[in-house]
This record gives sequence, C-alpha cells and structure tokens, in this order.
Amino acid sequence: MEPFMDFYFEEVFSNMNRDCLNEKFKRKELCEYFSTVIAGCAKGQDKSDGATCKSFVISALRYHNKCKSNNGDVCLMGKYHNLLYIAMKLAFDWSLQDNGVVATLLDEIYACEGTFERIFLGAIFGTSAPYFLAGWKSDFANKEENIHALVFFLDHATNANLEYRDGNKFYRFIDVPLESCGKASPVRVVIQMGAAEMLMILLRFGARIFPGTDNVCTNPVETILDRLNEYNRKYPYELVTCLNLALRSIPSVTFSVDKAEYRHLGLPEDYNYQRKVALEKYGDILRDHLIPASRCGLRPVELKHLCRCKIRHILWQNFELPFGIQKLPIPVSLQKYLDLFNY
Repeated sequence: MEPFMDFYFEEVFSNMNRDCLNEKFKRKELCEYFSTVIAGCAKGQDKSDGATCKSFVISALRYHNKCKSNNGDVCLMGKYHNLLYIAMKLAFDWSLQDNGVVATLLDEIYACEGTFERIFLGAIFGTSAPYFLAGWKSDFANKEENIHALVFFLDHATNANLEYRDGNKFYRFIDVPLESCGKASPVRVVIQMGAAEMLMILLRFGARIFPGTDNVCTNPVETILDRLNEYNRKYPYELVTCLNLALRSIPSVTFSVDKAEYRHLGLPEDYNYQRKVALEKYGDILRDHLIPASRCGLRPVELKHLCRCKIRHILWQNFELPFGIQKLPIPVSLQKYLDLFNY
C-alpha cells in the first residue's frame, strides 16, 4: 500500500492543480478513489482494512510533512492541506483504531490551522452553515455523520491525552477555540445556540464551561439565564434542557457581580452577593424552579452533587471521561449519575 501511495503522490498528486481539492465534490471523488484502493490492497495483500487504511494515512502524513518541510516548515495549504482532511475522512469511514496515527493526524491539522473548526462546525451547525461561516463545506454527508465523526475524534483525542498550546494557554481537543466563532470554545457556541443534544455530548467528554476556558469572559450559564429571562416565563424546552445539563456539570453557578453597584448600601465585606444577584436578577427563574436554590448560593450545595463534580474532575485530569466512569466499582445507577444522565 505505502509504495503505491508514495508513487501516486509523487507522480500524480504533485502534478494536480493547487486548488483542485477546494471543492467538496472533488474531495469526495478522491476519497471514493482512495477507498477503492484501500479495499483492493487489503484484499490483494490479505491484510485487514484497518491496517491498509493506516498505511494510507501514514503515507498522506509523510507527503504533507515533506512538502511542508521543503517550504520552510510552513504548510502550502491548498491541495497539500486538504489532503489531511481526505485522510481524516477515510480514517473515520474505515474506523481506524490506531490511536497514535489518528493523534498525529490531529496534531498536524492543529499545527497548520490552530483550530479544529472543520471537525466541530459541521456537528454544531450542520453541513451548510460552515460555508457561510468559514468558506468551506463539511466533508461529511449530513449533521448526523458530522456528530458521529466528532465523537470518533473526541474518543481518539482523549485516549491519546492530547493537549494544544495557544499562547500561554493549553487546551484539550474538545476546548480548542473556534476561529470562525470569535475564538469561543465549542461548548460556549453550543450553549448560545441552545443545542441540548450537542451540549450533552461535549459535557460528557469533559468540556469546560467555566469562564476563562476561551477568549470570552462571560459565564455561559448566565448567558442561558439571561436568555430565559427574555421569554417572560414561557421558557423554550431546548434552553431549559441546556440549563439543566450545565448545572449537572458544575458545583454551582457563580454570578458576575459588580460590587460597586451595591457600595451605597454599606453592606459588610463578607456579604453574600451571589444570593442578592440570584434573587434580584433571576427571581422568576428561581420561583419557577428552573434552578435549585442549592446551585445559586441560596442554600448549601448537596454533598452528592459535590462528590459527582469532584470525581468527574479527577477523571478529567486523567483523560478518563466519559468511558472511565464504567471502570469504577459502583452501581450502574451511580455510573449514570456521574455520566450526567440523571440530575
């Protein structure tokens, strides 16, 4: 397989136009061609499909890195970079299980782009929206396939303990900011959209929703609460579900407080400003029981919930979310509780 691919890249691919893979249908045609080659080589060499797909991805990475090295270690983009997305699509199509090869592929994509939005945006917005946001079309067939692909790469990134540096910050694969969305994290974009299904996936894999995980400082849970306030107590189901899921993954809501607003009241230094903000700003939401008193500073947080947050944090630190939960010697009901399926 590898000798054939090396010959193809040197004698055929190198003579193709630089922008020949800019269009989605062109990338799709080449993916179909390589899929046929992978199937034929696997059968002819009596190897597994996974081993043959691995050989293709390695060959594609080697050719990309060679071209990049010859250009002063700067990616040539165009067809040279789109080759990585063909390798990405084939790795997903053939369910490549080699964690090291998939991790190397993700590393190369980040080294060239500094983002993974071509993996995330299709899953968040569907297949058409990325073209209007970033000028490209998703390589996956529909939103469902985009979501499956995202989970596939989330699993590999978690197993490979991948982290990426952006300035002085380090991000997990799931938290890398999206360039086309104002460098907001994927989970923040999903919360702003009110996409409960996607939020559940991201939170299960350990996406961080605290302020400071991206370049936006506002608390995303407050964003949900502010939007709910706009509906005059006729709350949309999707937004309520997003709030419910977010509250399962954090110990409690920390409201943004400007103490200068209350200075004229002469309140003591240790005054519970969280309580005051909750009652004044989100009183209707509290009265409608959309947020428990124990999650917004009115009452102590339940010990059971604090334990869940602590255990999930330890699992996150060890790159064990969400599948490490199943390894814990606890009843299934508690496993589901830790995995955010129960409130």
